[in-house]
Amino acid sequence: MRKWEKEDNNYVYYWVGKNIRKYRKAKGWTQRQLAEKCSYTENFIGDLENDTFKTCSLNTLYHISKVLDIHMKSLFDDLDEEENK
Repeated sequence: MRKWEKEDNNYVYYWVGKNIRKYRKAKGWTQRQLAEKCSYTENFIGDLENDTFKTCSLNTLYHISKVLDIHMKSLFDDLDEEENK
């Protein structure tokens, strides 16, 4: 896995992917289950959670957050926490 830095333009995608994975797993769902609930493909969810994925729309993130029953801003939480560990 690549070491991401805050200065990297893709840093936010890394964290969003980590948070999608975290909230999905907290529900006990597989990528396939989340994909089905969102009407996306399993590959798409896998790509979002992959630390090399570099694009998605705010609409997509909003939809995923609603399916996960979390506030959309939760997908952006802890952007600085990794530095403090």
